[in-house]
Amino acid sequence: MRINFSYLFLAVILLYSSFLKANDNNIPNLVGTWVGSNKTISDQRGFRTWEKKVEILEQKDRRFRGTFSYTDGTKNFFGIIHPDNQTLTWVAANSRGYNMGKLLDKNRMSACYVESGIDATAGCADLTRK
Repeated sequence: MRINFSYLFLAVILLYSSFLKANDNNIPNLVGTWVGSNKTISDQRGFRTWEKKVEILEQKDRRFRGTFSYTDGTKNFFGIIHPDNQTLTWVAANSRGYNMGKLLDKNRMSACYVESGIDATAGCADLTRK
């Protein structure tokens, strides 16, 4: 019985490896300009809605970098695409929060920012690639 379990374990590992390799072949290309409406809430600024622009300038496999524009200026960021090929996370060196995103289709994503502390804020943007 022990030999059969070993073969089953080996088969599961091989199938899982194939699945991971297939997902690596389907990594989405995020390069481009993404724009849309951003809706935020914070104690300092209350409820706000404003236009957000995200430019993804470079991508190598699951890693990417770019800039985003907001009311106080522009920030550089870098991020990753999770193995599900839909979930995104990115950060900026001069920021206390982080962005979590989800690809909704090839040219549409949600991008949500959260920051805790004295300047706590939360918001989500629905972005479309131009």
